[in-house]
Amino acid sequence: MFGQLTNLNSLRGIVLCLNAHPNQLYHLGFKTKKFTLSTLARANQNRDWRMWLDVTNHLIAKTRKLHLNDNDFSIDLKNTIYALDSTIIDLCLATFKWAYFELKKSAVKIHTQLDLKGNIPSFFLITKAKTHDVNFLDHIEFERDAIYIMDRGYLHFKRLYTIHKQHAYFIVRSKQSLSFKRIRSHTVNKSTGLRCDQTIQLKHFYSRKDYPNNL
Repeated sequence: MFGQLTNLNSLRGIVLCLNAHPNQLYHLGFKTKKFTLSTLARANQNRDWRMWLDVTNHLIAKTRKLHLNDNDFSIDLKNTIYALDSTIIDLCLATFKWAYFELKKSAVKIHTQLDLKGNIPSFFLITKAKTHDVNFLDHIEFERDAIYIMDRGYLHFKRLYTIHKQHAYFIVRSKQSLSFKRIRSHTVNKSTGLRCDQTIQLKHFYSRKDYPNNL
C-alpha cells in the first residue's frame, strides 16, 4: 500500500524511501527501524498471492458500502451502474517472455468493471494482452437491475443475451454493419441530445439466433 500511495514502482525504491525516515516508521505501524531489500523480497516470495486478492476484495466491498448512496448523475437512478473497459500495461520482454505481445515487447491487459457511483473498481481481471475485450463478459456475475455500459468492442449478441436473461441492462455502441429492421419508433425530445428511440429486431441469421428478442 505504501508503494502505491507514494507512486513507487520497485521494491528497492520502497526500501530507500522507508529508510529515509526511520523515526516516522512507527506511525505506519512498523515495528522495525530499518528495512533490507533481501528481507522484503523473501517475504514476497514466501507469501501466497491470493492473500492480496482477499485483502483487495475486502477493501472493495467495504468502500462500496461507504459510497452506496453517492450519485453524481444528473438523473435520479437507483440502479447500480457499471462501466466496462480494458487497458494494456507494457512489460519487460526479457523478464516476462510468457506475455509476448507484438513488436518484441511483452504486455498484459487489465479488464475492469468500474462502479460509477463512487468510481470504485468492483472487479478486474488480468489476462494476456492479445485476449479480446469481449471475453471479459464470461467472468462477470451480472447483478439484477444493474446497468452495464460498454463500447463496441463488447458487441457480442450471445453474451449480451446472457445479460438480458440475468434481468440486467446494457448500453453498447453498435457497429455500422449492424443489420436490423425497425419495429417501431418512440417519441424523443431531441433538444436533450437524443437522436432516436427505436425498438428493433436483428435481421442477420446468426445474430438473431444469439439474441432472439427485440432490442
